[in-house]
Formats: sequence, C-alpha cells, structure tokens
Amino acid sequence: MKEFALNGKARTEVGKKATKELRKQGYVPCNLYGEKKSENGQPEAHAFAILASDLRKVVFTPHIYVINLNIDGEHHTAVLKELQFHPVTDAVLHVDFYEIHEEKPITIGIPVRLTGLAQGVRDGGRMNLSIRKINVTAPFQRIPEHLDVDVTDLRIGKSIKVGDLSFEGLEIATPKEVIVCSIKMTRAASLASANTEEEEAAAE
Repeated sequence: MKEFALNGKARTEVGKKATKELRKQGYVPCNLYGEKKSENGQPEAHAFAILASDLRKVVFTPHIYVINLNIDGEHHTAVLKELQFHPVTDAVLHVDFYEIHEEKPITIGIPVRLTGLAQGVRDGGRMNLSIRKINVTAPFQRIPEHLDVDVTDLRIGKSIKVGDLSFEGLEIATPKEVIVCSIKMTRAASLASANTEEEEAAAE
C-alpha cells in the first residue's frame, strides 16, 4: 500500500456550531478510532480536523493509502474508514479514520484490476465489472494496491465470482457468491452468432 502523510489539529469542541465554523475555515472534521474503548464498550473517538485541500489528495483517487497522521505532534498510522460527502457539491463533510498496527490484521476494500483480453470480448461480448473493490483481511504490510483478476478465458454468458479467486497471504472477506465481472451478449454478437448458425445450417 502507498503511504501518505497528513497533518491535523485536535478539536475540543465537537458540536454542530463548532464543526460548521471549522468548515468555514477550510477544515474537515475527523475522528480517529482505535482499540481504546469508552465506559460503555464503544470505540472511543479522537476528534481532530484536517485541511480540506490536503484531504482531497487521498479521497479523490482510485488508490488506497496508509495514512501517517500527525495530530498536534502525536503520530498515528491509520486507514480511511468512512467518508461523508455533501449530497450536491460532493465536498467532504466528515472523515473517520481507523488506527492500525503492524501485528493486527485489518479488513479493507482493494481495487479490482482486470487483466488479459477476455475471449468473450474477442467474440463481440461486453465486459461488465460488477464490483470495483474486494474486501480482504491481512496485516497492512501485505495488502497490495490492487487485486489482479485474469479474464483471458472468460466467455460470453460466463462470470467470475469472488469464490473463484484466491490471493496469497490474503483472506477474502467479501461473500463468495458476489459476482466480480461477467461477459454480456451484445446485439452485434447475437446477430453474428445467428448468421453463423444459419450459414452452418445451409452448408449442411
């Protein structure tokens, strides 16, 4: 996984008025969650804020990052856990980070990258990518930037499911029955197939 450094400042006021003022100043309210629990057993949040202009570099990208957070001199290693966007402007409203450790596995979605030219596409079909990320569990040092899925032998009408895949050193957390990609029959391919069948019948 790629690494990226972000600087934040702790926030002591967490109400609506305070967060509104932060956003006016160009900051995004954030929380960092880790192993620390509150009295009722819920994960305890470390409230802080990051400049929106800095956050854009790790939010609006297809890559996944290990984030090296510096919050008022305190250093944490984390990954993005949850993002909230404005429904109209797509501006980032809030970000939750999850603190990670070298010895503890994490579960995270890894982008899927299809490799090879599928036989079904060569035959005139259309590739359909159903999911863009697959959830995997592993120590963060073993997590790759993307998961390569070879589609070379995939034919029209066929699909690849999560259960068909395996990646060394990674435990797949996405359900096995989820379809990763498939080849759809296009109108052109259907007509070509029909014409071929007619020609074969005429030859016989």
